[in-house]
Amino acid sequence: MLTISQVASYAGVTVRAVRHYHQIGLLPEPERDRSGYRSYDAAALVRLIRIHTLADAGVPLARVQELLDAAPDEFARSIKEIDRGLRAEMRRLRENRKRIARLADGESLALPRSVLDYLDRLRGLGVDEEYIALERDGWIMVAAHAPDEIDDIIAMKHRELDDPDTVLLYKLINEAIHWPADDPRIVEIVDVMERIVWRAAEAGQLGETGDDDRDQPFVDLLDALPAASPGGRRVIALLEERGWKGWTRIEQVPPRRLGATGA
Repeated sequence: MLTISQVASYAGVTVRAVRHYHQIGLLPEPERDRSGYRSYDAAALVRLIRIHTLADAGVPLARVQELLDAAPDEFARSIKEIDRGLRAEMRRLRENRKRIARLADGESLALPRSVLDYLDRLRGLGVDEEYIALERDGWIMVAAHAPDEIDDIIAMKHRELDDPDTVLLYKLINEAIHWPADDPRIVEIVDVMERIVWRAAEAGQLGETGDDDRDQPFVDLLDALPAASPGGRRVIALLEERGWKGWTRIEQVPPRRLGATGA
């Protein structure tokens, strides 16, 4: 007869594990000897070894009892089922490792490769990291909101960067992050934006008022990013004075009376 320490040692488990198996009913608790110690026989050791072998192979403890009591054909079917589950878990873990590797630089969190490439292109134009961070926040929201459309949206943004006015606009906005609202250079930003939107309007590329109204709260959320700075608010106000409303989805509207915004 064996003590709990001996049976644990022979089976290759800890005493704590043996006690746990007792608690969950996997290993019947033996009677105690005259001194009050548990006394294990050969059958208990064999069962403990089988429990440990199954658990060590990745079988959930919740299924170990089922396998211990199963007939040979049922045991084989259950093992195949567990193996399929383990293989699926291994695939999931491999994918998680790939995602973790992509997240190593921190920037790829919640962003697809297409957006990261676009941000790198902006860096190549000389756009500073402070403005890149603003762009990144916006694209994180867009990618989450429209995951099936994000690659097409980014492809369109790349085409827009082939326009010298768009490149100039990025360079101006990059410098304007800390400009006060009354900086005269803000007017140059508005001039460039107006040229771009006029061309888009003439090409029929601007959405009509009322399109996709269900997305308006999301558009308003994106528009809050540039509106967070005094210069950004001034740009939006000046555009509206000239007959253009919005930032993410620019619409043509009746021009506001000059000075009505206090700009």
